[in-house]
Amino acid sequence: MATGTFDIIHPGHGYYLEESKKLGGKDAKLVVVVARDSTVRSRKRVPIVNEKQRLEVVKMLKPVDEAYLGSNTDMFKIVEKLKPDIISIGPDQNFDLQKLEDELKKRNIPAKVVKITGYLKSSLDSSCKIIRKIKETEFQEESLKNC
Repeated sequence: MATGTFDIIHPGHGYYLEESKKLGGKDAKLVVVVARDSTVRSRKRVPIVNEKQRLEVVKMLKPVDEAYLGSNTDMFKIVEKLKPDIISIGPDQNFDLQKLEDELKKRNIPAKVVKITGYLKSSLDSSCKIIRKIKETEFQEESLKNC
């Protein structure tokens, strides 16, 4: 299981999902949980793309076998339902892995938590960088005609 916001899809998301799937071995099935808009707002920022559209885009990505929206109230609800063997955490996700593992144990979920440490470096390798680039770019009226 991989989790995340997946607001503006970029190569870093693809890398994270590919690496997450590899954790399960040759015949692994990757299930992705997409954060709810309310969760994104409380943990990061206002999402650019709404949760339903983010979910649809994630479902289209090659490494993804299944994708679901997370819970508005309890992030472990979907984990209890799907019972993954491994939960991967992205390199930009600020979770305390020990606290996650402790909560999983309390709920009798024997999943291993793994942080993906690598990252696909590029000038626009995060949604925030893409948003900043858009804000910095001064579009001329002529440029907007084709948008």
